[in-house]
Amino acid sequence: MHRFLYRGIVAAAIAEDLGSGDRTTDSIFLLGETGQAEIVAREEGVVAGLAVAQEVFAQIDTRINFNACLRDGDHLRPADRLALLQGPVSGILTGERVALNFLQRMSGIATATSRAVASVRGTKARIVDTRKTTPGLRVLEKYAVRTGGGENHRLNLSDMILIKDNHIRCAGTITEAVDRVRKRCGFTVKIEVEAGTLPDVQEALANAVDVIMLDNMTLEMLREAVKLINGRTLVEASGGITPDRIKEVAATGVDLLSLGYLTHSTRSLDLSLKVI
Repeated sequence: MHRFLYRGIVAAAIAEDLGSGDRTTDSIFLLGETGQAEIVAREEGVVAGLAVAQEVFAQIDTRINFNACLRDGDHLRPADRLALLQGPVSGILTGERVALNFLQRMSGIATATSRAVASVRGTKARIVDTRKTTPGLRVLEKYAVRTGGGENHRLNLSDMILIKDNHIRCAGTITEAVDRVRKRCGFTVKIEVEAGTLPDVQEALANAVDVIMLDNMTLEMLREAVKLINGRTLVEASGGITPDRIKEVAATGVDLLSLGYLTHSTRSLDLSLKVI
């Protein structure tokens, strides 16, 4: 992930936290004391966001030396050191919370994704994310999904066509919605259609779409839909797929599992910064 994608996000987060200045740190450290600190794990997980954390300290004080001890995607155990910092203590303490917020959030997403990927091992299913992300942080959260071994669905609305239930209601039918899309977008854009019933699946197949999203279907319906599609297009399962249901949904034969919880409700990983 290029620094250009997140330096503005980092700057906004620092401005939000810093306000008119760090009164506590600035009042205590008046002589430019230097020191060391380490970022350590308090629980098992997968690390993501080290470069983003480094960017926080670089923007606060260029004299802070951030040495990553691991790489994004590495697995963590309690007490593992993620990074060692050296430089002005005031800058380290001022940047502590913002850096940890990014690192903990992104590592939590990477950890949840890694566990989901492990759950579908042995099937053909792949884990993908959704657009249910924190406003302004999508690029970071989707990077964290990739770091955990998952894949990205649409980054934004311009990436591909996804005809959902409300589009279909407004257009009248799946066929009409697909026809309008093809007339206006041409042949260069992939088309995905949401299907909530087996007749929806049949209509989507008749229109030769690229992906069919099976939304909130029971396991029996998923199996029937996969059998009906019979490899003619990619099949995505979506809607209410919790960690305890991943294995059974993957076993129905779908190609993709889109998991909203990866980015909208995953718990941050427990990390800590301690001055040495």
